Amino acid sequence: MQTLHLDAAELGLDFDTSLKLANHIAEHLLGSAMLLSFYDRDRNLESPAGVSECHQGCATPGWVDYAANRGGTLMVNFGQGRFVFCYMPLD
Repeated sequence: MQTLHLDAAELGLDFDTSLKLANHIAEHLLGSAMLLSFYDRDRNLESPAGVSECHQGCATPGWVDYAANRGGTLMVNFGQGRFVFCYMPLD
């Protein structure tokens, strides 16, 4: 999966703003795209919920594995893992 790392701490982005920016990036790079999974470190929240339960002690987080096994090709990573969004192309 291609990963785009964005260090935007100076911008003070919250989760919702980061998601909007990630959606625009995915659309620009992939065309029509679907968000498959995400991780919000501030709230320790992942989607789909519970995907990391069976990944305890694994090097790959559950939300990354989930996306990779469902056609995910792009990961947008803000602030060294603070907010991470995984996408698949629809075209």
